[in-house]
Amino acid sequence: MTGDVVVVKVAYAVAMASIRMAVVGAGSWGTTVASLAAANTPTTLWARRGDVVESINTHHVNPSYISGVALSPNLKASTSLADTVSNADVVVMAVPSQGFRQVLTEAAPHIRPWVPIVSLSKGLEAGTMMRMSQVANDVLPDHPVAVLTGPNLASEISVGQPAASVVAIADDVIATALQELFSTPTFRVYTNADVVGCEIAGVVKNVIAIASGIAMGMGFGDNTRASLLTRGLAEMTRLAVALGGNAESLSGLAGMGDLIATCSSTSSRNTSVGIRLGQGEALTEIIASTSMVAEGVKSSATVLQLAHQHGVDMPITEQVVAVCHEGKSAADGLLALMSRRSRPEAK
Repeated sequence: MTGDVVVVKVAYAVAMASIRMAVVGAGSWGTTVASLAAANTPTTLWARRGDVVESINTHHVNPSYISGVALSPNLKASTSLADTVSNADVVVMAVPSQGFRQVLTEAAPHIRPWVPIVSLSKGLEAGTMMRMSQVANDVLPDHPVAVLTGPNLASEISVGQPAASVVAIADDVIATALQELFSTPTFRVYTNADVVGCEIAGVVKNVIAIASGIAMGMGFGDNTRASLLTRGLAEMTRLAVALGGNAESLSGLAGMGDLIATCSSTSSRNTSVGIRLGQGEALTEIIASTSMVAEGVKSSATVLQLAHQHGVDMPITEQVVAVCHEGKSAADGLLALMSRRSRPEAK
């Protein structure tokens, strides 16, 4: 590490109270995080749509994504990506995974050197199979990259219900600074050095949530869902460890916590998609009926491709891919899972 970087890091920690944050993406979670951060530090939220920006700046609401929720009056919004990020000391990326690289590439020329990038996106990039932290490192190689993840349903956190999350980055100084920037009296943030484990957990839990939703939509009860969650956690852990993550992270907020919250809530986009698939709706009809992005639908095939590349067995993911992308019925997918050869639980 060069002396200049050490000086910058020390100055960053000392000046944390005056840090300016940019949040890129005004969906439900991006808006929620921006509103939380605005209580602690000057925060600007970038949105493509002028009407969303107008609503936030004038009425302190974003009815397009989190209807009926009052946002921090300190939060500002802008349609100019360059203006939003150019003066920021932290840039938070809250766009879906398939648009992550494009938007960050557009923002990159306007982001000052060494400014940390924080990813809120829980998906993999199609084609490259990269996690979003890897995409950020690819686009901005000299910038530290962190991940904010956990059981974070925007509909609950936006109205002040108690919740917790994890900010994952190997650098303790930046981790502590980000921890304080995001924390509020009702939103507790922990640090974790395991970026790989935390990020893979957030990606794969969306796929398992679709499977859980399918079971719910087919009318099955708690035993079925508990079985899917438990075996889904095993899949998540196997893949994370194969990629260099720590198994312990999968039993924490980023893994088990997020899995439970997502699979238990019908407000989860991935669970909702699964429910409708289980009830017999076509995926094309489901996607056409909502403006929200269910990351698990697009990521499932990439997760399975990554698993095959690393020799990891992921049978639940395999059946989600078959139902979502290969035309298999939900009933046949469940039958394929239940008819697999018996094996020890630990494998």
